[in-house]
Amino acid sequence: MTRLLSLFLSLTLSSTALAAETLTVYSGRNEKLVGPLFKKFTEKTGIEVKVRYGETPQLAATLLEEGAKTPADVFFAQDAGGLGALANAGRLQALPKETLDKVDARFRSPQGLWVGTSGRARVVAYNTKKVKAEELPKSILGFTDPKWKGRLGWAPTNASFQAFVTTLRLMKGEEAATKWLQGIKANNPRVYKNNAAIIEALSRGEIDAGFVNHYYLFAAKKDKGELPVANHFVEAGDPGALVNVAGVGILKESKKADAARKLAAYLLEPEAQAYFSQETFEFPLVAGVKPSAALPELSKVGSPQLDLSKLDDLRGTVKLLQDTGVL
Repeated sequence: MTRLLSLFLSLTLSSTALAAETLTVYSGRNEKLVGPLFKKFTEKTGIEVKVRYGETPQLAATLLEEGAKTPADVFFAQDAGGLGALANAGRLQALPKETLDKVDARFRSPQGLWVGTSGRARVVAYNTKKVKAEELPKSILGFTDPKWKGRLGWAPTNASFQAFVTTLRLMKGEEAATKWLQGIKANNPRVYKNNAAIIEALSRGEIDAGFVNHYYLFAAKKDKGELPVANHFVEAGDPGALVNVAGVGILKESKKADAARKLAAYLLEPEAQAYFSQETFEFPLVAGVKPSAALPELSKVGSPQLDLSKLDDLRGTVKLLQDTGVL
């Protein structure tokens, strides 16, 4: 009898394991940053998460190409531009109002098709041994001054940089964006593969200043201790003060929408928001969750008033970067 009971329990557990729901997520956020959160979500809900990691623009393009045949249920993007591209193509379904309402309107889709999960401010990181804070321009436009020749670093292939260029195009126009790119290029900036590489170069004294997202400095300090590098926030309303968001959207054709909605809701729970604040040093977007002590309050970062959904013209920005010889 005992043997029969053991066999029954074993079969029952096996069936339960086989029946466990699995979500497929295309993630433009890297595994080191968000892998632990997916693991916590699975522990809490029993829903397994199968993740395809990659760069946000490439994953957005893949999702558009795959169309209704995509295996993805959720798109977790590094920036609003990728989400906006899918929303405009009719590839996302509406999120529940209770999920959307947890986040300020400027950090979510006006149509309720995606929601921001954490905030990422554009800054100019600089080497504190080579540059005084008062020497830094108040506007990102000031870095075309020839006095910065040979002193700058940028990462033109990076999605967050391209989102900034899209912001510049929207706010100042194509001509001004072209002029800025040409001006920076004339200053012979060093080219790096990503934001982290720029911070490393700054810490070595290889460059004096670089265009990055704010949290890369804190991630580097977490790994290596104090560095001779600081973040400079440009003036309020400037294109260089953009606060973009990482965020999620649910694919229109997903057959696991209930589980997908649970993941979206989980990323806005206090546990996940505190994780973004304390572990990845991003700005939490849900009221009541404090940012890291090293950061200013999000309300004090003067991000320009801009519909982040409009940062979807990835192709237009890439074309401009190519036309100016930056890419």
